[in-house]
Amino acid sequence: MTRVVIHGIYTSPGHNYFGHHEREPSRNGMEEHAAVELVAGKGIPGDRFFGWKDGYKGQVTFIDRQTIDVVREHTGDADLEAAAFRRNVVISGVDLNALVGKTFRLGGVLLEGTQKCAPCHWMDTACGKKGTEKLMFNRGGLRCRILEGGRIELGEMEVSELLAVER
Repeated sequence: MTRVVIHGIYTSPGHNYFGHHEREPSRNGMEEHAAVELVAGKGIPGDRFFGWKDGYKGQVTFIDRQTIDVVREHTGDADLEAAAFRRNVVISGVDLNALVGKTFRLGGVLLEGTQKCAPCHWMDTACGKKGTEKLMFNRGGLRCRILEGGRIELGEMEVSELLAVER
């Protein structure tokens, strides 16, 4: 088991960038939470991807706090909000890329790491500096399916890897 820290939990009721190619982004805010319920097969109630489609690979998304710190340094904005990245959970203490193709428990929640979150061209706009998308290559976060729901909250939690997912 690995001890991790959850630094932020976010949801948004609507899409700002997803599906907005060649259009202006929307202006849906991010709501910060001390705790949320993850619903198996659905996501986080109130989030834009909740119940998006059956088997959706991004029912909950994670980003490493270290990535946010690197982008803050790149942009020169030490106060850049973690919400700008539009991931659900800001975490530290675990290699997110190593969880792709794995099932694991975060506290009592069973998750399947489905794929890396690829940073999109909107990252330059969202974070206010050209080159942010490129800087985030291979560290954009982790997308997961929720296999067994439960509650996550800010602070320390345990992560335990269970097994490789059959492909």
